[in-house]
Amino acid sequence: MIRRGALASLVAAAILASAPATAALSADGGVAQPARPFQFTVIGHPFRATSDENLLRRSITEANQDKPAFIVATGIKAQTEACSDRLYAQRRDILDGSPRPLVLLPAGSDWAGCRNSAGRSNAIERLNRVREVFYPDNQSLGVRRITLTRLSANVKFRSYAENAYWEQGGVLFATLNIPDNNNHYLPEAGRNSEYEDRLVANRAWLHRLFLMAQRRNMEGLVLFTDGDIKAHVDEGFSLLSGFSAKQDGYAAVRKQVRAFAEKYQGKVLLVDSQGEPKATPAITWRGNLGRLGVGGEWETVRVQPGTASLFSLKDADSP
Repeated sequence: MIRRGALASLVAAAILASAPATAALSADGGVAQPARPFQFTVIGHPFRATSDENLLRRSITEANQDKPAFIVATGIKAQTEACSDRLYAQRRDILDGSPRPLVLLPAGSDWAGCRNSAGRSNAIERLNRVREVFYPDNQSLGVRRITLTRLSANVKFRSYAENAYWEQGGVLFATLNIPDNNNHYLPEAGRNSEYEDRLVANRAWLHRLFLMAQRRNMEGLVLFTDGDIKAHVDEGFSLLSGFSAKQDGYAAVRKQVRAFAEKYQGKVLLVDSQGEPKATPAITWRGNLGRLGVGGEWETVRVQPGTASLFSLKDADSP
């Protein structure tokens, strides 16, 4: 004779065994439903070709109309604009006015080209100031906010608050500070202290992200960067013009992403702000590794958990 408690356990085990692979246990011990489809929006670098902040305002307004779960924006200023505290504060106010949660990724033009009154590079000091203004805590920007986990929570990488991750619908999302100016590699600078230190931090960050996604059986991992690391490009092609004479600042991170992606069972989507403004946006795949380049405006990506494609563009035909 089977006791009532034992019978309940057998029934629960049978239900779990017959549930879809994407299902999970809910907090009360029952079988949770697969994650619902959702979408997120990416605003490319609106200041890459202009200093008109009305483009940023318009992009935020239009992006919110799609009702995304969150928005990721890249860049707060044009290369030709002043690297001033006043401008940083002004742009933060604009971003913080987004009705939906907004996560900011710094662009190279926000700090890498900054110079002081003597004409010397002020990049590191300005990057630290960007971190103070835009990443003071573990919250996103926006009227509605989401909680982020920042790399700066690790005492070894206290400075790198711009690298953050969050989860949505069984997918892991993360920002990675990789600027579009060849990853701020300076061959004439002797020891590239900023580049080398950030390379170490990014390496540890990528290792943590892929390990987490793998252990939790997450369906996908989305990495947001300013520069295009070209991990989706076949090795047979030259990745930089004049490659033989120029150090490829993306080589190390590209190699690491490819190696991790090969071992990861889910899909990896790389999103950068180097899309061609006049080209039709598309996700280009190389195995389970995809890339989406967004130009100066914005693009909405649909996420459909439990499907083979997982990621698709909102305005594209359904697969």
